[in-house]
This record gives sequence, structure tokens and C-alpha cells, in this order.
Amino acid sequence: MQFASKKNYALIIAVIASFITPFVGSSINVALPSIASEFHINAILLSWIPTSYLLSLAVFLVPFGRIADIWGRKRIFTYGITIFTIASFISIFSVSGEMLIILRIFQGLGSAMIFGNLFAIIASVFPEKERGRAFGITIVGVFLGLFLGPVLGGILTQYFGWRSIFLFNVPIGVISIISVLRLKGEWAYAKGEKFDIIGSIILGITLILIMYGFSILPDIYGGILILAGFIGFLTFIMVEKRIESPVIDINIFKNRSFTSNNIAAFINYSSAMSIIFLLSLYLQYIKDFNPQDAGLILSVQPICMTVFSPFAGNLSDKMAPEKVASVGMGIASLGLITFSVINENTSVGVIVLGLILIGIGFALFSSPNTNAVISSIEEKQYGVASATLSTMRVMGQMFGMGITMLVLALLFGNTDIAGGNNRLFLESSKIIFAIFAFLSFIGVFLSLVKNK
Repeated sequence: MQFASKKNYALIIAVIASFITPFVGSSINVALPSIASEFHINAILLSWIPTSYLLSLAVFLVPFGRIADIWGRKRIFTYGITIFTIASFISIFSVSGEMLIILRIFQGLGSAMIFGNLFAIIASVFPEKERGRAFGITIVGVFLGLFLGPVLGGILTQYFGWRSIFLFNVPIGVISIISVLRLKGEWAYAKGEKFDIIGSIILGITLILIMYGFSILPDIYGGILILAGFIGFLTFIMVEKRIESPVIDINIFKNRSFTSNNIAAFINYSSAMSIIFLLSLYLQYIKDFNPQDAGLILSVQPICMTVFSPFAGNLSDKMAPEKVASVGMGIASLGLITFSVINENTSVGVIVLGLILIGIGFALFSSPNTNAVISSIEEKQYGVASATLSTMRVMGQMFGMGITMLVLALLFGNTDIAGGNNRLFLESSKIIFAIFAFLSFIGVFLSLVKNK
């Protein structure tokens, strides 16, 4: 009975925490015009409000995953949700754009401590045969956060002001803190090992260079930063091979299942970012839908993801999770192929069909992919594995938008998308969807890789 109670608390914590992290990332975008108007800040400074959060999240994910393995996953998770909640509360009283950006960095820090340990805690509490279902339920929170973020963010901003978005996070954070404190037990399977500060700093700088580089493509400085980031990554590998207790044991990547399924997750999330962005423009510029109707059509995808994720997780407990994830990636690639041939005359029914295919595909991929990654390594590495997977997802999102912006810039140049250039926009969209359809097809085979 006590074990069942522990699992229930773990699931409550997981769903709330998995919701709050993507919610705070997506909801703030709707409020940016209101924030800019109040603080009178320019576009560059405004862009740092969402970017600072993502960069902070990516930089701290792996280090805090490792710290959690050493000092305790529940402890670091509790610190994370506390920091996140306090930063959200203080954000309500922001008096400048600079102050808000600093608080967003602290939100990203807290989110890294939360999300870097989330799947590791689930894996520690649930036996292997029940993990898939638990991961599936947890990922429902992620999809709900991504879906409800812009919707709730828009409603809160319109009726209560942008500060209400941060106020909304506070009670959710308090509930999470209470729940995690009631969760019995602690997991620190690498207790006593040293923390690698040098490797963590090199990794952090590397991720900043690569992510920021992708965010400013196709500017030449973007390419330079990305190249510098890859040099930093090679340096990181050489340093980690010589350290007794590295932040990431490079040997973990010799695990074929771990490495290939992380790459598959990177591909999956890179395509996810471009879909909503491009289809939102397509429905409004090409099909003349208003924003509300376009949003309703686009909601088909996250609804399918929410409905099918628990089923997919449960299925991955009964058969090889790699196979379920591979089928999911295959179905998603069919949806992307559908969008790679759209034109002015494509019916809404075809768009909805493509969204259904991608929604089901992503659902079948996400929790089985998580199950495959976590189940492929030793228990003492769960924290690092969970954080690495989360990093792949964040990096994938930045890569996806970087590729999308690069293609649009090459075809459009300085031409306004809204200036009646339907042909150029459709050509660009087809190329982008074809690129991600091809990558997803490769992901089908990457998901099938198992250790021999």
C-alpha cells in the first residue's frame, strides 16, 4: 500500500512538473507585445525574454542531472521547483525588461533541476515493466503544457495582464513542492563521487554557442558560433575522457541504444517546432483563416498526442519500446510527407489528416523513446540519462527553428512573408517539410537500434 502511494505521488509530481516547464516556455511568447509596450524595450532585448530561459534550461540540464545522481534526485528536484516558484513570484513585480530576463534565467535554472530529474525519479520509483505507462502519463503533461501555453497565456494576458502568467505558475509550484515532500525515499546511486566543474563549464559554453548560433541563422555569425560550438564539443569530449568522475561518462555513448534513441529524440523535436510555425502561417496567409480558427485546427495534433500517449507508454511495457518508437516515427514521417506537397488548393481535411498522423506518431514515439533510453543504462546514471534526453529535446527545437529560418531566409531574403508571396512561402514550406520527413525516416531506423 505504501509503495502504491509512493507511485501515485511520483505520478502527480511528474504530470505537474512536466506541464509547468513547457507551459512557462510557450505561454510567455503570447505576452511579449504587452511586455514590450510596458517596458519600452526593443526587439533584440525582447527576444532575450524567451531565449534566456531556453539557454539557461539547456546549459544546466546535464550538470544538475549529474548532481542529482550524486546528492539525491528528490533533493535536487525539490530545490528546482522551489527556485522556479520563487522566481515566478518575483517576476510578477518586475520593473524592467532586464530584471525579467534575469528572473527568466533563474526559471530556466529551476526548470533544469526539475526536468533533468523527472524521468530519473519515475524510473527509480516504478519497476521496469511499469515504466512505459508512467512515462506515457508524464508526457501527457508535456503536451498539455505545449498546447495550453499559448491558449491560457493569451487569455491571462488579455484579461489580467502579462504578470498573471507568472502568478499562475506559483500555486502549481506550491502543489508540486508539497507533493514531493510527501514522496518517501531518496535516490543517490553515485553518492560520494566528485562533481566535474570544468566539464560542466565547457559543456555550458558549448551549448550556448550552438543554440544561440542556430537562433540567429542565416546570419554569418550564426554559422561561426555553431562551428565554435562544435570545436567546444570536441574539447569537452577530450577533457571528459581524462577526468575520473566526468559530468557525462563518454563511455555511455558507446551504448548504441542510448545514443541512437537520443539522436532520434533530437530529430523528433526538431520537426515538431517547424510544423506549428509553418502551418499557422499557411492557414492564415494562404487559406485566410483568422488566428482563432487556425488555432483550433492546429489543436488537433496536441489533442491526439494527449489521448494516445498513455496508450503508447503502456504498449512499450508489453513489447520492445524501440519498436513502438520506430512505428511512431514512421507515422509522423507520413504526416510530414503529406505537408511536403501542400498547395493553395489543399483541403482543410488533408491538413487535419496530416496533423492526426503527426499527433499519433509523436505520441507513439515520445514515451517509448524515453523508456528505451532510460532502460538502456545503469541505475546510477538515470539522472544524466534523463538530463541528456531533455537536452536533446531542447537542442532539437532550436535546430528545427534554425533550419526553418535558414530556408525561409534563402528563398525570401528580405521580402515580407505577409506581402502576398504565396508561391515563395509554399516552396519554402515544402522544402522544410521534406527535410524533416527525410530526417524522420532516418529516425525510424535509429529508434530500432539495440545493444548487442
